Amino acid sequence: MPGSTRGSDLADDITLPTISPRRMAFDRFVSHRAAVVSVFVMAVLVLFVALSPFTARYGVNEQVQAPPNYFLSPRANAWLGTDDIGRDLYSRLIYGVRVSLVIGLFSGLISVSIGCVIGAVAGFRGGRFDDVVMRVTDLFLAFPFLVTLLVMRNMIGGISWLKPITGELNSVRFIIVLFAIFGWMGVARIVRGQVLALKEREFIEAARAAGASRWYIVRRHLLPNSIGPIMVALTFSIVGAIISESTLAFFGYGPQAGDGATSLGILVGQAKGAVNTGFWHLALFPCLTLVVIALSINFIGDALRDATDPRMQKDS
Repeated sequence: MPGSTRGSDLADDITLPTISPRRMAFDRFVSHRAAVVSVFVMAVLVLFVALSPFTARYGVNEQVQAPPNYFLSPRANAWLGTDDIGRDLYSRLIYGVRVSLVIGLFSGLISVSIGCVIGAVAGFRGGRFDDVVMRVTDLFLAFPFLVTLLVMRNMIGGISWLKPITGELNSVRFIIVLFAIFGWMGVARIVRGQVLALKEREFIEAARAAGASRWYIVRRHLLPNSIGPIMVALTFSIVGAIISESTLAFFGYGPQAGDGATSLGILVGQAKGAVNTGFWHLALFPCLTLVVIALSINFIGDALRDATDPRMQKDS
């Protein structure tokens, strides 16, 4: 019929707007309000840290010139107060955030990279290699993490030929290497589980039939389809490294503070005695900053997981 032919022609002319996967991922990310706020908070922190010569009112070990200057409460010339020897807590907090973020970011990236490679290869190859890798992983995970760090810290720090790689004991580079070496096991288990669930799928079989190599399949198919859990693991690794460094520094095993370096853990550790005498602000602001950083990174990781999950792209 002519009418039906005209209607079908009109239907063929109608084209639905297409949305790119990147646009869909961005829309899913910004739908997480907590993540958007967290991005703003972290951007402000990174900006303050990057511009520390301008945003910090004093040097990291510089004393406030207002005697008596020790244990001052927050005021105009010391916005967050001073410590037991008159150093400005606000300025030291900025320098401490810088060190903690560097340790968390670099150790997290290195440990997640190692865990992704080991977990993907173990899950894809299977067999005896997978059994050996998982038993080694289980062995490390069976020990308390903090105790393992303290023991291996002394063992690795005593090996002289490793110092060009690890740096001096209690240096920032040494702590990054230490956390990277012992932070990949959980990531490897997560990636291995994802690979085991994906390697028998049709698109993997098609890649094998087309003659793709194992490394190509891992790099182009398995890891991209595991990016959601990897993002969550990365945020957990960064936050875990920052908290672990703070724990070590609290007990006196963190970065050396004598050379002008400080961290959130050092600030909390130095304040533990002052809190008992009523100077609560010395511990409150570093602990509050630590909580804000941990929550912000976790919120961003949750949003990135949803934004980069290929299965959610299909459902959208």
